Amino acid sequence: MALLLGIDTGGTYTDAVVFDDERERVIASAKALTRKDNLSRSVTEASDAALAQLEPGTHRAIGFVALSTTLATNAIVENHGFPVALVMIGQDEKMLDRAGLGAALAGDPVLFITGGHNHDGSPRAALDEAQLLEGVRKIEGRAAAFAVCSYFAVRNPEHELRVRDLLRDKTGLPVTCGHDLSGALDAPRRALTALLNARLIPMIEQLIRAVQGMLEAREIAAPLMVVKGDGSLIAAETALEKPVETILSGPAASVVGARFLSGEGDIVVSDIGGTTTDIAVLQNGQPLLDPDGARVGGYRTMVEAVAVHTVGLGGDSEFRLDDRLRPVLGPRRAQPLSLLALEHPGVLPVLREQAERPWPSENDGRFALRVRSLPPGGEGALSRLERSIWDALATGPVALGNLLGGAFPIGSLRKLVDRGLVILSCFTPSDAAHVLGLQNTWEAEAARLGALLWARREDAFGKAIAESAEAFASMVYEQVILQSGEAIALAALSEELRSSNPAASKLAAGAKEESRSFINRALATPGVGGLLGFSVKLQRPLVGIGAPAATYYEEIAKRLGTRHVVPRFAEVCNAVGAVAGGVSQRVLVSVTQPEEGRFRLHSALGVEDFTQLDKALQRADAVATASARKAAEAAGATEIKVELQREIKAATLRGDKEIFVEAQITARAYGRPRLTRSAV
Repeated sequence: MALLLGIDTGGTYTDAVVFDDERERVIASAKALTRKDNLSRSVTEASDAALAQLEPGTHRAIGFVALSTTLATNAIVENHGFPVALVMIGQDEKMLDRAGLGAALAGDPVLFITGGHNHDGSPRAALDEAQLLEGVRKIEGRAAAFAVCSYFAVRNPEHELRVRDLLRDKTGLPVTCGHDLSGALDAPRRALTALLNARLIPMIEQLIRAVQGMLEAREIAAPLMVVKGDGSLIAAETALEKPVETILSGPAASVVGARFLSGEGDIVVSDIGGTTTDIAVLQNGQPLLDPDGARVGGYRTMVEAVAVHTVGLGGDSEFRLDDRLRPVLGPRRAQPLSLLALEHPGVLPVLREQAERPWPSENDGRFALRVRSLPPGGEGALSRLERSIWDALATGPVALGNLLGGAFPIGSLRKLVDRGLVILSCFTPSDAAHVLGLQNTWEAEAARLGALLWARREDAFGKAIAESAEAFASMVYEQVILQSGEAIALAALSEELRSSNPAASKLAAGAKEESRSFINRALATPGVGGLLGFSVKLQRPLVGIGAPAATYYEEIAKRLGTRHVVPRFAEVCNAVGAVAGGVSQRVLVSVTQPEEGRFRLHSALGVEDFTQLDKALQRADAVATASARKAAEAAGATEIKVELQREIKAATLRGDKEIFVEAQITARAYGRPRLTRSAV
């Protein structure tokens, strides 16, 4: 008998399941709070609680361990991450205006180095190594990792490889090369993907090391694998090099798990966690893949992934008023007041004192606290004011009014929040659920006090926002229904337009904006709105999963006019999906014709020239096949099979003469995860 251990680490909870591979069923499951400052504790608590449900010694039959996580997705959505230096070779500052690259940098340093290649793989200019080393000297201490992107590196990666070696030798820091992440053209998006990958390395490393430590302590000698954004698995060592591939890991696992647990092939899956809601469509039992690469937090990456529509809405989303004093949730995650008070009892007296004060303050019911330790050398990256705030939070959460009432500006605090070092605590949907009696896991009094503090604040008309704590909590509950329903309806609309017209991305975006007001009216409580009423109907069953799903999704499905499917173990669906996937690796190589009679093969191995097209294509097939097989083996696959696909582009000249332009050869290697021998 082979048992599989699935672990999912989300923004709020870490889940664990034990899966019987022979009988294909879950035999144990458990949840624990995710503590970003102590991921090892979170993983250990969840895994131990699941393993404790087995017969003593049974854990030795675990054949492999699979991990999914939303940490990468959440970090991008919330603009968190470690500081990174971007090295652009053969490119100028204009490149930062494309693909959202400048916004993604968020003030991190960028070095522009002479070098790069032409479209045919020939050198555009010599690599200026002295310029690189001087730039690295000037930014010393300002980066925890490097991202490298060279012009046309997918045609010839030699400059990226040389810069990688120099940076590793001089700094000892992690280095990500763009050509390692994608073989497709589009330098700005490749640079963006490399940047995000470098920023995520320390975060994913912490999680993987935590799981490995837990396995070692429990003498579980099983390989550890991580779910990619397309739902397939890679070895933990590969994930450490390419953590960007774990973007949408959690959502992909939820789709795989929802398909397995529900037994239905054509469904809409909506996974609501603490930070985000991730929506995907299954057709004939298979998740739709995004042909343009994963889009997360407004950034379009070059990572192959399930077509997931991610919005910053979850059970722990920050409740706030927008510029027009209208209620809105997210996109930032906050620590629920009820959870903060459970872990830090000293918060309750502060909330009581604020509630007894006769006048309201905009910082009432808001706290700041540390969520993780500084990375090695991280103190040097903090400004004087940031370090002062960091020190002020050393002993636990501090009320925002007290923290900002001194000499600390909100901008310095926000920078610590943006780096994922500090989190704000305030009223969230989880708190509303406690006030309404829909949840009772944390400190309900703190939630009620937070609701009272909000209820007495003024709306756009100068009136109190709500008459009571219960009325305010009901308003927050309704906001979750409206924003969730809107996100699901718009995701379905987007997929409908894309499937009917693959080139309709702009049309889909425009249709979303035009349809938003109608969808909101259709989802509103009956009797709310103007003279006309609208309805919306989702044509497929809605599978709502995630810890908060039971609280909201029956009502959401009702307003969307569809059936709500609640599979058993829906609350740990991602952990189930983690062990239900296989290994898949894709390699892309290309052949061009730089001049008549010469055919050039471009791959990660460099460039090779041929005088005959058929010889070049044969070599391309062989390189792609071998590279994909090697990647699958490194990713932890066994029983590997490889599929090849050729796409040849030609042009027709006058006189109907056809000339070869380019060929792209894609090799996809797939197989089963490798189990430990003792479990086979």
